[in-house]
Amino acid sequence: VQLVESGGGLVQAGGSLRLSCAASGGTFSTYGMAWFRQAPGKEREILSYISSSGGATYYADSVKGRFTISRDNAKNTVYLQMNSLKPEGTAVYYCAARKGVGLITPTSQYGYWGQGTLVTVSS
Repeated sequence: VQLVESGGGLVQAGGSLRLSCAASGGTFSTYGMAWFRQAPGKEREILSYISSSGGATYYADSVKGRFTISRDNAKNTVYLQMNSLKPEGTAVYYCAARKGVGLITPTSQYGYWGQGTLVTVSS
């Protein structure tokens, strides 16, 4: 599965962005999808996950209530709507895909990654 993120950019604190991740080369509807981010000098952290059907979601406490994950299996695309962005949200954002069940799994379970898209939140 190949993943390509888009939608990153520069936004002011309190603003919104919508990230997209387009998948190709596999049966998208069979993969659970997640969004991660990695800030400079920090470890990659999971932000949100959505099951293959879209029926189950997970959010990290740091983004709960501000970010919304969704997917369109007909378009082979997963989205991350980000509202009320904070300067500490400046990072490279990645989408990733995995097989299997469970909302929370080790990062190593994600076998497919996009190249990332940079989000910069100015204060």
